[in-house]
Amino acid sequence: MPPVFPMLTVLSMFYYMCLRRRARTATRGEMNSRRAIESNTRALPINVEIVQYAKEVLDFSSHYGSENSMSYTMWNLAGIPNVYPSSGDFTQTAVFRTYGTWWDRCPSARLPFKRTPSTFCSQDYVELAFEEPVYPTAVHILETYHPGAVVRILACSANPYSQNPPAEVRLFLYWFCDSRNPSFLLSSPAGRVGHRNNKNVVLGGVTVFYHTGYGSSTLHAVFKTEKCQLFRGNVQTVGEVRQLPTPSSFLIQLILSHLTVPDLCRLAQTCKLLYQHCCDPLQYIHLSLQPYWARINDTSLEYLQSRCTLIQWLNLSWTGNRGAISVSGFSRFLKVCGSELVRLELSCGHFLNETCLEVITEMCPNLQELNLSSCDKIPPQAFNHIAKVGSLKRLILYRTKVEQTALLSILNFCSELQHLSLGSCVMIEDYDLIASMMGAKCKKLRSLDLWRCKNITESGIAELASGCQLLEELDLGWCPTLQSSTGCFTNLARKLPNLQKLFLTANRSVCDTDIEELAANCTHLRQLDILGTRMVSPASLRKLLESCKDLSLLDVSFCSQIDNRVVLELNANFPNVFIKKSFTQ
Repeated sequence: MPPVFPMLTVLSMFYYMCLRRRARTATRGEMNSRRAIESNTRALPINVEIVQYAKEVLDFSSHYGSENSMSYTMWNLAGIPNVYPSSGDFTQTAVFRTYGTWWDRCPSARLPFKRTPSTFCSQDYVELAFEEPVYPTAVHILETYHPGAVVRILACSANPYSQNPPAEVRLFLYWFCDSRNPSFLLSSPAGRVGHRNNKNVVLGGVTVFYHTGYGSSTLHAVFKTEKCQLFRGNVQTVGEVRQLPTPSSFLIQLILSHLTVPDLCRLAQTCKLLYQHCCDPLQYIHLSLQPYWARINDTSLEYLQSRCTLIQWLNLSWTGNRGAISVSGFSRFLKVCGSELVRLELSCGHFLNETCLEVITEMCPNLQELNLSSCDKIPPQAFNHIAKVGSLKRLILYRTKVEQTALLSILNFCSELQHLSLGSCVMIEDYDLIASMMGAKCKKLRSLDLWRCKNITESGIAELASGCQLLEELDLGWCPTLQSSTGCFTNLARKLPNLQKLFLTANRSVCDTDIEELAANCTHLRQLDILGTRMVSPASLRKLLESCKDLSLLDVSFCSQIDNRVVLELNANFPNVFIKKSFTQ
């Protein structure tokens, strides 16, 4: 099996600040034990070398841990690391929710957007703040388990602790995935690429105390049109292009369909003919602005508005933070471009509020897919508006503040739902009631994510299994109220024969009986996570592997009866299955 590489973006929030200062005297005491460089003959700018750890985690897209704990959460990135140089799977580290390519191989996997640049491969991000402003010279990411996840680092010009935020916030690409870049060091004592990735961050830099100037740049320049200028031979023509024999419109449109959005905007500046083709709404049926999230603002949306009147898929994930997109700017765009929308991705859109959800439900009558994961600024009552979109087939509410009343209303009116994510929705009081409503109303449900729901019991599972028999994917990871002794897992195996993915992560009660029922009834199973169980033996796993020919992932991390010898034996006999076994040392 080829190696798999988890991908994420670390947005290191170190910023630039310039002060004018003369170097007079600089002793070690006065410089707080930092090394000062000065001349004996004349005053020079003072260069101070600083090594510092992240002071605060400002934002992130997901994490493996729960919202009210420190285990496996992004908050572990702040402060001095307490794991390194040890290696292995430690709870005191930062781990993202998804890892590897397994999430792209399950029934809930979403189709990729066209025109996504090949250089954009990020799936997650985290934003860190450092106390001292510096010119960075190095960033050390201490990866203690399965390293290789970082693909890009950006530096931000804004001081998160300033009382007077700048009018313009600029982001600078500091590092991208290139092993030839010597300014970046990944300190990795052990591990294998492709799975959950534990990390901590150290920033090294130099503070230079003197005044300097920076050239300003416009973040939305890529979407800005200029007067057309064309050179042909020795003749220069500005703004006018003679009619020349041209290929068919279909051929031009076909060629342009392979260009990214910035390339389209640049090409539109070359001549009138290509301008017309580059502005054709048919080129913007699918539009993903996530790769350019740092540049997108109200002006960008206004510029694209006339081109997106036929848009069906729109991805604004990660965009609009720090006031870059306003509620009024987002609303204006949807009022013009929302009538044909079928898919809307708004993950980590912290500008979203109740007004935005109301506009979405009014302006997008054909909406079938809505992603609001990690939109934690939306107030609980706002989710009631989603119930107005009866055509929804996919709804992602991971890490949102949706409440029980609003969710019941959504389930009641959105009976076409096929994919639903409620992972880490901590404000839902009674998951048994929610599961009962799903079983009664959502008969077409194919995938359901109940990751870290705290109060679902065997009663809710029974209602769910009886009513949603088309389920192919079910995530019950870290649901502590489910006990194998009640028969809930055997009931699932018998009622849901189409299961392809089942996560029972950290359920200590999963036993041989449950595994044998899965082997007998769920022969299409492809992914199974039973991390942490103490009651599953090697014999039952052999039965499962012999029965489920399509199985590709089996996570037996921290399963006390499954040691390394057993894993090696199973790997030898079933080479097509990746058997994951975590360790600490």
